[in-house]
Amino acid sequence: MDISLEYYRVFYQAARLGSITLAAEYLCVSQPAVSQAVKQLETALNCRLFVRASKGVHLTQEGELLYGYVERGLGMILDGEKTLRRMQDLDTGEVRIGASDMTLQFYLLPYLEEFHETYPNVKVIVSNAPTPETMKSLHEGKIDFGVVSAPVAAQGDARLIPVREIQDVFVAGEKFQHLRGKKLPCAILGELPCILLEGNTSTRAFTDSWLEERGVKLAPEFELATSDMVVQFAARNMGIGCVVEDFAREKLASGQLFCLEFESRMPSRQMCVATNRESAMSPAGRKLLEMLVGACK
Repeated sequence: MDISLEYYRVFYQAARLGSITLAAEYLCVSQPAVSQAVKQLETALNCRLFVRASKGVHLTQEGELLYGYVERGLGMILDGEKTLRRMQDLDTGEVRIGASDMTLQFYLLPYLEEFHETYPNVKVIVSNAPTPETMKSLHEGKIDFGVVSAPVAAQGDARLIPVREIQDVFVAGEKFQHLRGKKLPCAILGELPCILLEGNTSTRAFTDSWLEERGVKLAPEFELATSDMVVQFAARNMGIGCVVEDFAREKLASGQLFCLEFESRMPSRQMCVATNRESAMSPAGRKLLEMLVGACK
């Protein structure tokens, strides 16, 4: 049975107001249009829904039964419309973001703080994961967008927007002072205890690729889950650590660590905002994305 939802909307208002005339005024249509819609609905359902009286209309037994269902159904539709409007006005809703420790700490966090102050009723969910896992979540539609670091293996219809430059460095503590200030061949790293991130990160992929291009393949002394731990291990003279420079900045400034210099310098790379052209983004997600990308123009 294919019955127009508009007929039910007219029926609901006529029943709620107890008047064809008042329903017409409320819906901003003519009285004959309301009467015709009610008649069409009664014909389609093969039963009378109203008893006409001198002072309006009353529901029949069948009309009472139908009204209970229509009231609940239209109520849910109206609630849905209100919620959508609130989401569009950013009075509610949520934004889902994927970010690594690095992109969260050294890029995303100030924007999240500003966004929360401006839209306090919007829920922000951050999935903290390495870049490859973030790109997988984006492809599967689990997040609105991700903030990742190159190199990035893009999947599907992913779009990458560069937002910040980063520099990888090898750092060492006091035990390795004999290496300070020297232009070192990359091959020397094969003779030193090295501390690297685990293999499922973009930083590790970039480091391995850069060294392999120069004929160097490392067997690290330690493989750690976070860059902060790499810095801590290097500061305790447990080896040469490879991290994005931002993580080591404080200990470099204090003199606890220093950067090794090589004959061939590691190139800089980019943090990027990753979006998926094929996925629908929440209104809150679009607004936060505008803040991130707009700041880079």
